[in-house]
Amino acid sequence: MNDAMSPSPAGPAAPIRAVVIGAGGGIGAALVRRLLDAPAVAEVLALARRPPVSPPDHPKLRVGPLELGDEATIAAAAATAGPRELVIVATGLLHDEQVKPEKSWRDLDPAALARVFQVNAIGPALVAKHFLALLPRRGRAVFAAISARVGSIQDNRIGGWYGYRASKAALNQVIRTAAIELARSRPEALCVALHPGTVDTALSRPFQAGVPKGVRQTPDTAAAHLLDVLARLTPADTGGLYAWDGRRLPF
Repeated sequence: MNDAMSPSPAGPAAPIRAVVIGAGGGIGAALVRRLLDAPAVAEVLALARRPPVSPPDHPKLRVGPLELGDEATIAAAAATAGPRELVIVATGLLHDEQVKPEKSWRDLDPAALARVFQVNAIGPALVAKHFLALLPRRGRAVFAAISARVGSIQDNRIGGWYGYRASKAALNQVIRTAAIELARSRPEALCVALHPGTVDTALSRPFQAGVPKGVRQTPDTAAAHLLDVLARLTPADTGGLYAWDGRRLPF
């Protein structure tokens, strides 16, 4: 991450106070590590369902609990966070013990759909509700959420994965709508969605059989790419979905 992440790009680099939601996941933890190593970052608040404890003695690290399914924990975390120039929501659910990606409409299950939407769309929307107000009214600031290319309606050519696709499409719409509102009070701020590519994490591991080895990224590499993309975006780019290599993807 470079000084382009500074909230004052026209002048000297100003300290950045970052928060990563979903810091217990593969990409989230890698983002925390990268941000802690960045000279421009003054503090990283790592929030997760189970707060990370490593590295516990880093002088720039704060940790705390946040449960996407419990708005009270989101509100409480925001209330104690203080002003933030960078907010990243690094959460996502494709599968777990109860949820499996659907191969057909015959596999659709209301409970599974509700859970996927809660984690992938409703939770991040509630994070936006409570954390967007923490962005400064003047100077550069960023709110970003990890989405997925498969959430693109225009790019859907093979079908399947109803819940994951639809919930990420919903997240993209939340980001676009929030970006419009955010620009009215914070014209130098960005609100964007990010596609990290295929990352070697628990989320994608069961589905990597057909993915060439060279295409898979480590969480650390993915985090580096995503932070570099954020560093290069301008307020004119707000409201978009951006891939790890900087391409703007269709919604």
